[in-house]
Amino acid sequence: MSVQVCCLSFRQPYAGLVLDGVKTVESRWRPLLAPLENRTLAVHIAQRDWEGEEWRAVLSGPLGMNQAQIQALLESGERFGRGVVAGLVDVGGTWLCPASQQEEELQHLERSAVLIGLQQKHLTHLSNPRWLKQPLSARGGRDLWTVEIPTELLP
Repeated sequence: MSVQVCCLSFRQPYAGLVLDGVKTVESRWRPLLAPLENRTLAVHIAQRDWEGEEWRAVLSGPLGMNQAQIQALLESGERFGRGVVAGLVDVGGTWLCPASQQEEELQHLERSAVLIGLQQKHLTHLSNPRWLKQPLSARGGRDLWTVEIPTELLP
């Protein structure tokens, strides 16, 4: 028996940061996750890394993590390797971050997204992250696709 779930591929370190509960806001240039509000999303770990180091600056700066904590987080995110569906997360509301967002709220959102420069992006709240019991090998797709997850892998 299996369950069908919409799936989205995340580059590392963001896939691990989502599944470890550090990243609770996803940002996209369009409202890709809006139709999934109040549904569960499968997290696929892409083969490629995120280009850029903004995430490291947010982790070490506003989130106050030291290098050992960051390294432990990165290792946790790699526990299942790449090219796999690794976990599930619940999708909340999606909204457009205005260009005129107040600085204090913008900084809070940047900490939650582990990314800077969120103005004019569509932000989606993510919650209840959970790793699968074992990874499910799967080729990534562009945008959203459907994956069948065997029930014995569900947390």
